[in-house]
Amino acid sequence: QVQTVESGGGLVQAGGSLRLSCSASGRPFSSYAMGWFRQRPGKEREFVAAIGWSGSSTYYADSVKGRFTISRVNAKNTVYLQMNSLKPEDTAVYYCAQHRRAWESINGSPDITDFGSWGQGTQVTVSS
Repeated sequence: QVQTVESGGGLVQAGGSLRLSCSASGRPFSSYAMGWFRQRPGKEREFVAAIGWSGSSTYYADSVKGRFTISRVNAKNTVYLQMNSLKPEDTAVYYCAQHRRAWESINGSPDITDFGSWGQGTQVTVSS
C-alpha cells in the first residue's frame, strides 16, 4: 500500500516562498510520476504541477507557471514543490499523489483521476 506524507506548509506573506516536500513509500518511487494538487476554500481539488517518473518531464497549471517548480530526488523517495512569489490566492491545502501507472511521462495537464494514494495534505496560507 502506498503512503504519501506532505510537509513544509505554513503561513507566509505575499511575495514570499515555501518549499513543500512529499515522501512516498510502498512502491518503487522512481517508477512513478508524482503530482501536486491543491484545494482552495470552497473549491474543488485542482492540479498544480506534475513530474514524470524520470524527472525529465514536468507540467504546470497556468496559475503557477513561472513561480512554482516541481522536482524529485528518487534516492530520497521525495518530490518537492518550490513555491516563489506566493499570492493570497495560493492559499490552500496542498496534496501530493502518485500516478496509478508506472513509467508515465507528463506531456500535458494530467487527469486528476490518474493519481491516487493521496496524502493528508499540508496547509499553505499566504497573507496579503
